[in-house]
Amino acid sequence: MEQNVLQKLVEDISRQSFGRHFLHEARFNPRLRTTGGRYLLRSHDIEFNPKQYEIFGMDALVGIIKHELCHYHLHIQGKGYMHKDDDFKQLLKEVGGSRYCERLPESQNRILVEVVYQCQSCQLIYKRKRKINTNKYVCGKCSGELKKINKSS
Repeated sequence: MEQNVLQKLVEDISRQSFGRHFLHEARFNPRLRTTGGRYLLRSHDIEFNPKQYEIFGMDALVGIIKHELCHYHLHIQGKGYMHKDDDFKQLLKEVGGSRYCERLPESQNRILVEVVYQCQSCQLIYKRKRKINTNKYVCGKCSGELKKINKSS
């Protein structure tokens, strides 16, 4: 889908579902990995993950567009535009937008490795999903030195 087609689609959905005009830029951003789209607070532009459209089709894209337009219109009106706000939840339900987008197949295959550290002073165990710099970080309990240990299950 081309940029101008996406722009027109967003403008049409905005008029039909929200009764308001979308006056900013809508574009695909291939750098988005874990989200279907995002509303940019400063510029009021909306970016979409092209993989969502390529893999899951037009219905998924329309749901994501409605979701991002909820953020857009509520922010412009000065109402609660965040996921936790009742204004957002109510408007999303009214227009039939997606609460979540489908996970991409490439992100489902990602394996999270658990890294285990142990304090050399108090023997406290720390489990992390990512490595930490043991030269910079110390034990939160006793400020002792942390050492990476092999997890023997």
